[in-house]
Amino acid sequence: MEDYKFVGHGFADVIGQWSWQETIDRIEAMTAEDVRRALDKSRRNAKMLDDNDFMALISPAATPYLEEMAQLAHKYTLERFGRTISMYIPMYVSNLCTNFCVYCGFNHDNPFKRTVLTMDQVKNECEAIKTLGPFENLLIVSGEAPATCGVEYFENVLRTCRPYFHNLTMEVQPMKAEDYERLTHAGLNGVVCFQETYNRDRYKCYHPKGMKSFYAWRLNGYDRMGQAGVHKIGMGVLIGLEDWRADVTMMARHLRYLQKKYWRTRYSVNFPRMCPSESGFQPNVVMTDRELAQLTMAFRLFDHDVDISYSTRENPQFRANMMRLGVTSMSAGSQTEPGGYATSPDALEQFSVTDSRTPEAVAASIREGGYDVVWKDWDQIYD
Repeated sequence: MEDYKFVGHGFADVIGQWSWQETIDRIEAMTAEDVRRALDKSRRNAKMLDDNDFMALISPAATPYLEEMAQLAHKYTLERFGRTISMYIPMYVSNLCTNFCVYCGFNHDNPFKRTVLTMDQVKNECEAIKTLGPFENLLIVSGEAPATCGVEYFENVLRTCRPYFHNLTMEVQPMKAEDYERLTHAGLNGVVCFQETYNRDRYKCYHPKGMKSFYAWRLNGYDRMGQAGVHKIGMGVLIGLEDWRADVTMMARHLRYLQKKYWRTRYSVNFPRMCPSESGFQPNVVMTDRELAQLTMAFRLFDHDVDISYSTRENPQFRANMMRLGVTSMSAGSQTEPGGYATSPDALEQFSVTDSRTPEAVAASIREGGYDVVWKDWDQIYD
């Protein structure tokens, strides 16, 4: 039972209609006929696709249809986004965390020196990032320690970063709706939050203590973002914890729910595969490149408009291939420790990157693939 007094109402009240095991069973029972039906519906209108169609497209039964899925994913991505890849860069401002996530380098019990950047240090990080490339999309990331890094701290961070970047997104602890709204007045454009896994029965195995252990509070955080009028909401699951097909199906259902309820908001999805961390946790599930490609293409067929993001967790060649098959935004030059660009590059990092190329090299690779690099897709005039 959830006992946190601010849980509120939202998707946590809805998700119970779907059984985790039944979802797995339905995916495994999908047939070639189910896959063909989903492909035909996608050709007519992507908005017609439901969770049953999505399950067919990510199922083992879809393996013989990957080439057809690739052609459709390429077609729909070109129609909606053109030959463009939007670039962003993360900036970690703190690795202080009160959670005990067993897979994360920021785990409260990991015996490392913790760092919380001052506003002068945040400014130095911004200036260092601007020397790496003409980035305008900044993702501000932090461990979850609201007593130290709460709404007032992030308000100051946003105001410090705003002169340097046109688009500011945060990936920090879930907040109350009024706090999200307050931050939109300080320059916040978007919020990214990873549910990590939708498996409620197993959720506390990975998040035993801390605010993140409250499943419903985190899950309903997306509703609070929508209620606050956040311009863009980013959703994500961490591949490596539980059955990946069941997790992404729950996320697809969650996306449809949010789109109907908060239809003015834009959405993005992300499904990174686990990398080694300081915690030493080993993934329970291993997803192959072929399976990640299938999932990416399935999401593009399921929703032509959703932004699909790949971080530097993925290797350069795979990212280059997938920009033709559904991916629309990528990070580059990422440092995953606070102060990693200018202040304290030896601080505790959250995870190790796989694509360590410079932003210039990533941009050159994108152009060599026949695509344009988009550094800016939002302007302060719209705030």
